[in-house]
Amino acid sequence: MMVTEKLLNLGLDFFFQQQLPVDDPGGMVPVRIMNVQRSGLHIAGADIEGHVELSGSDYDLNLTVGDWALFDNNTHRLVRRLDRKSLFKRRAPGADRREQLIAANIDTLFVVSSCNSDFNEARLERYLAIAREAQVMAVIILTKTDLVDDSRDFIQRAGKLAPAIQVEAVNALRGDTLECLLPWLKSGQTIALLGSSGVGKSTLTNTLLGLQEISTQAIREDDAKGRHTTTSRSMHQLPGGAWLLDTPGMRELQLTDVKTGLDDVFAEISAYASSCRFTDCDHVNEPGCRVNEAIEAGEIDQTRLNRWRKLAREEAFNRSNIAERRANDKALGRMYKNIISAKKSRRNS
Repeated sequence: MMVTEKLLNLGLDFFFQQQLPVDDPGGMVPVRIMNVQRSGLHIAGADIEGHVELSGSDYDLNLTVGDWALFDNNTHRLVRRLDRKSLFKRRAPGADRREQLIAANIDTLFVVSSCNSDFNEARLERYLAIAREAQVMAVIILTKTDLVDDSRDFIQRAGKLAPAIQVEAVNALRGDTLECLLPWLKSGQTIALLGSSGVGKSTLTNTLLGLQEISTQAIREDDAKGRHTTTSRSMHQLPGGAWLLDTPGMRELQLTDVKTGLDDVFAEISAYASSCRFTDCDHVNEPGCRVNEAIEAGEIDQTRLNRWRKLAREEAFNRSNIAERRANDKALGRMYKNIISAKKSRRNS
């Protein structure tokens, strides 16, 4: 299958190229999911672009924005999803707490916060843990530098949240302050924005694009927080050829299967935790707890430890719920198979 320049510009690198069929008698072509809405998907490929409605088995592909899939030109259906390089997901709000896909095949994650009262270390650590688990480079982008006299305090606080984390402070309204982001904006690269509502994700996107492609709303004077504006996950091409994915603000982003990511973000704590006397140490009152010893010695910050404990409990709770649900689904599947088998046996007897 021929790989065209347009496919390369869409992000079809070697990882995806090696998954394409060598012979293509059926007319299948690779396409990327550019937009996800309730009514369906917007796809783009070498010689195709348009809207695809989902029905029946299409939902089994479990596609999200950024995914690559094979599209059958004869049936005009998506037939197979290519393996992903990375996947971001969350625990969806609501009683059932199911997993919700956010975006796939991201090269760099811009974790966006702002230099005002919305700056929150705990929230940033959530995003960083998710990025580290997905093995995607994360860069903290601090916006609204024009609202403070000196942004250095915010930069220093953000720089302490994970080992070797890159932090850039910008005024999202001015394109000249965004030149520091160019190393991550090369042609074919995909960038995702994550951050709570009102931190300036849409404004940052607009400035990078050089046009008002995504609606923005003014900051409320009473609390300096912007209104939520993005309602669907979409990919937008930047002038330099990179793709930028804008997502809705996620107020209930919870950790799911990101234990490794937490260990990476809180490396100074996890290093001590791994050497505690007991493997199931709760790091509160257990004897031989290396974490508590490090606290007493001033080697770990108590506030950061409290945030780690909260996130670790949340991740463990969500992980156990998923394992339990999977076990229940398997048991239900076996029950259905037994019922069908019994019906067949009665008919044949």
